[in-house]
Amino acid sequence: MSDGQALHSSPYVEQIEKYANSLKQLSQTFLGLEEKRQAFSDEEIEGMFSRVRGKVCGKCEKCGWCWGENFVHTYQMGYEILSAVDHYGNELNTETKRKLMQRCIMAPRFLREMLEGFHDARQNMIWVNRMARSREGCAIQMDTFADMIQSTARELENSIFTDERLEKKIGTALRKKGIRMLYTHFFMTREGRYEIHVTVRTMKNQKVSTREFVKAVSEAAGRRLILQSGTAQVIGNHYMTVVCQEGPAYYTMQGAARIGKGCSQISGDNFAMLELPGGRQGAALSDGMGSGEEACRESTLVIELLEELLEAGFPEKTAIQMINTTLVMGREEIHYSTVDMTVFDLYTGECEIIKAGASSTFIKKKDQVEHLSSTSLPIGVMNSIEIDSVKRKLSDGDFVIMVTDGVLDALPVGEQDLLLETIIQGSTITNPKEMAHHVLEQVLAWTGREPADDMTVLAVGIWEC
Repeated sequence: MSDGQALHSSPYVEQIEKYANSLKQLSQTFLGLEEKRQAFSDEEIEGMFSRVRGKVCGKCEKCGWCWGENFVHTYQMGYEILSAVDHYGNELNTETKRKLMQRCIMAPRFLREMLEGFHDARQNMIWVNRMARSREGCAIQMDTFADMIQSTARELENSIFTDERLEKKIGTALRKKGIRMLYTHFFMTREGRYEIHVTVRTMKNQKVSTREFVKAVSEAAGRRLILQSGTAQVIGNHYMTVVCQEGPAYYTMQGAARIGKGCSQISGDNFAMLELPGGRQGAALSDGMGSGEEACRESTLVIELLEELLEAGFPEKTAIQMINTTLVMGREEIHYSTVDMTVFDLYTGECEIIKAGASSTFIKKKDQVEHLSSTSLPIGVMNSIEIDSVKRKLSDGDFVIMVTDGVLDALPVGEQDLLLETIIQGSTITNPKEMAHHVLEQVLAWTGREPADDMTVLAVGIWEC
């Protein structure tokens, strides 16, 4: 195979495709099972009538007539009761009760058994629909996961290439450092950036720092490479794989300021800075429903799941959708949380702002402030949600400022975004932590009272390396 030629038709990728197709088939099977129901089946209605006939009418001297030659009127009365209870509840309406008293000498017992049969059938329908929703949630999860692994497999296959000349240059450079190279794998991202995986160990029981190692690989490749985050600091006499990536052009720094409702020490807001694959960083902010400990638990769960999925390589929107399905399934009550995330590409300076029910985000440039709003629902409400996203190009010294609802809601309705823009634009602060505290302090000073909701400000600045 010639230098630079990509590998194709890998048996491993083909196997992953088979797994993905199986997941999609299983997803369709789940969706094809019993669907959610809005009305009783004929069998269920007939069961209600059989219940009344067996428990009430069987002991009545008029049973043969009511369920024989007069069965049409008996069924009509039963349907009227079912319609009335569906509309009015157990109390029914006066007209329906009057008709029943006129037609049935055992009206109270007839009504009681009809109501019990109705409620039993309705409880069964609730359970059927709950199971259908759970299956639908599982199907969405499986379908989403299948799409992700298919996309990842194809991207991985397209990114692998060989370069025998470069491999020899790296091997020679490392030998001079006392390092023995076993394997080398080359990858190229869609943007044309190199990623080199080298399996190495030292010779003669010596130790070499990974900093020296990456310097040697960079010189051989003619590219400015850096170590993948989390890499060990020293190479020893046991084989280990070291990942070298092209260094980014930007770096970020962040700061946060927050206060609980009524100055409480417990806040329902949570946030995290995430190291993502491909030279990206994420800032995630979640506002749990309400305030206090329960809201804190919800938003903590969301942030922890986001960290787990995103750092494993799941796409941002896929991760949010999967967390949403997880929160919806198997819960009696709705517990929602917002998701506000900004993903920074440290190679290009571009950022993507992703929102699910979140408050406005503000971008501060040298001479202007832009605010970006969302109309999407929080996660945890419905099985499938719309996720808003928009991309912006950032420059050296720009800030992205994310806030929870409590910050904006503290300002006068109709002027919230404009006032916060004014506060941000009027500041010359270049330290992210100071910026976050400045914004929160100005909002609190404007209100002049204790916070009516949890309030969090997360500021992230970006600079050229």
